Amino acid sequence: MQIVNIVEIVVSVFLVAFALIAVFSKNLISSIIFLSIMSMLAVVAFTLFRAPDVAITEAVVGSGLITFIFVITIRTAKKAGGKK
Repeated sequence: MQIVNIVEIVVSVFLVAFALIAVFSKNLISSIIFLSIMSMLAVVAFTLFRAPDVAITEAVVGSGLITFIFVITIRTAKKAGGKK
């Protein structure tokens, strides 16, 4: 087995692990953090698969923009929930 294959397997296992942790996490902010980590691991996977354009798009949209939108949404919902 080549070292690249081993790294691909390790990244894949971590992707699945962080996805499950994000789904079963009780805290919403923790779930967002784990989804962001999963997205960054997807960037590594896309880079290993020699798809740098997809990796850059995933890094910008998946890790950056989506994480920002989720955090802002949760903060806004908490503020709106406290104004009753």
